[in-house]
Amino acid sequence: MTAAAASAFARPRRSWGRFLPLLPVLVFLGFLFLYPVGQLLWLSVVEKGSGDLTAAHYARLLAVPVYSKVLLITFETSAWCTLFCVLGGYPVAYLLATTGDKWRNNLMLLVLLPFWTSFLVRTFAWIVLLGRNGAINKWLQALGITDAPLGLIYNFAGVMVGMTHALMPLAIISMVSVMENIDANLPRAASTLGARGGQAFFRIYFPLSLPGVAAGGLLTFITAIGFFITPALLGGRQQIMITQVIIEQVQDLMNWSFGGAVSMLLLVSALFVFWLYDRALGMSTLAGGSPASQVGDRGTWLSRGFAWVGDLATAAIGRACDLAAVAWETVFPQRPDKPPVKIARGVLWATALSVVAFLAVPTFFIIPVSFTTEGFIQWPPKFFSWRWYDTVFESPTWIAAIVRSLTVATLSAGVAMLIGTPAAFFLSRQSMIGKTAMLGVILSPLIIPRIIIAVALFYFYAKLGLIGTNLGLILGHAVLAVPYVVVTVMAVLKNYDERLDQAASSLGANRWRTLWHVTFPLIRAGLIAAFIFAFVTSLDELTIALFVSGGLVTTLPKQMWDDALLKVSPTLAAVSTLLLIFVTFMILAAEYLRRRAVHK
Repeated sequence: MTAAAASAFARPRRSWGRFLPLLPVLVFLGFLFLYPVGQLLWLSVVEKGSGDLTAAHYARLLAVPVYSKVLLITFETSAWCTLFCVLGGYPVAYLLATTGDKWRNNLMLLVLLPFWTSFLVRTFAWIVLLGRNGAINKWLQALGITDAPLGLIYNFAGVMVGMTHALMPLAIISMVSVMENIDANLPRAASTLGARGGQAFFRIYFPLSLPGVAAGGLLTFITAIGFFITPALLGGRQQIMITQVIIEQVQDLMNWSFGGAVSMLLLVSALFVFWLYDRALGMSTLAGGSPASQVGDRGTWLSRGFAWVGDLATAAIGRACDLAAVAWETVFPQRPDKPPVKIARGVLWATALSVVAFLAVPTFFIIPVSFTTEGFIQWPPKFFSWRWYDTVFESPTWIAAIVRSLTVATLSAGVAMLIGTPAAFFLSRQSMIGKTAMLGVILSPLIIPRIIIAVALFYFYAKLGLIGTNLGLILGHAVLAVPYVVVTVMAVLKNYDERLDQAASSLGANRWRTLWHVTFPLIRAGLIAAFIFAFVTSLDELTIALFVSGGLVTTLPKQMWDDALLKVSPTLAAVSTLLLIFVTFMILAAEYLRRRAVHK
């Protein structure tokens, strides 16, 4: 073989070889995510036993009004939750995007802490606050506002408070990522041309921030429709979500086919929302891109109509703010020591700090309750006793659940790092056709409601004998942890100077030596942060554990869930306090490492 022929033969191999970093994560997700989900959805269109195609399960969905009603309740609850999250989160996101680095980092940490704290811990905190013997009812009665406890939970109001508290950080983070890239000089330029603050904000800044608002709203809504923890613990019979129907059909009735049909209904609903979003704004806005109506002729009639309505709305609001400012200046002439900008900034700080307090403070109310001497949760607690901590540490069930959760979280985070880090390197440094689609596949476990993944793995594991095994939990949790690893490592590599690798290569180091001695040491803090995020994701995971454990083994969240369904006792407050302290330590460590990675 000639040298030219050998070179021509080797070139395709080198070309295909560069895709090897993507292979592990694609095979892993294909085997443990795409195939099980597809298998579950296939069950919904085949007849049990014969295997013939059938639409009977979907006909039942349409024929029984209760399922349509539950779906409507799910959409209504999710829509209200999304509205409250966006409205409440926007001032916080705006302040984070426009304030100095010191305040921004501290405020962001307060937003992130509740985001990564266990959903169960936060829900228990609201039970302590909103219950009949909770803090808020006690305060209202002490102030003479009410004579008897108000019904603040086990209704729609309780669900809204709990879900908004749980999901608002997600909306804030999505909006901040867009707002921090808006040129602060644009509103100032509008002000120099005579526009007042409100006019400049709503005509200039607010339209530019809409991609972040839309992305935050979409992610919040999609997450909300798959919720079941908060509605189950804080809601009543009128707040049943579609996810709870799936759990009942699969776990209690073992009706796989109908459970698959309901899951398909949830999935199609989520995809339909994504389709509407794409037609109205374009999926590029999820990454901070421009809305479809601003991209030449690619805007659809829906996106152009959406933009037209938005322009009218922002113009009307801006004009109303302008008229209000004129009236204010007429009644209260402007003082040199208190210009309108300072007053507006003060109002912004007050509003944003109130929202941050709503996010950060409630969780810590469970700590005093864990030291009560009473056998039930009440406020104020009667101090001081270690009995509930003794109950936890003397119980073989609780100890086994804690050890299993820590083991599963460590190993699943390790698996996610092993397959997610090479994929992140490839997606950050390589150009290829379809890279966006590949990233979409890797991130899809974040988009698909977790209940669908959990039920799909339950059915798949039943054939493999993995129900009730630690291996099944580790693999299932790794499916959810991989997207967090990929996103975190890609964010670190975005700020990495590749000329350092090139310098090592020019001095004779091969690719592996450069990676081991140059790249990894420099991004070590970011890799540790990615591991911690994956670890915390697994530690808080309940949905998969609820199905995959099969009642044979239990994790800490599942044990907390099982106890909560029987009785919300101070034992749960003690466990929640321990979990809160541990997760807070982990997140503080991750934030410290993230800042080190940014400053290097």
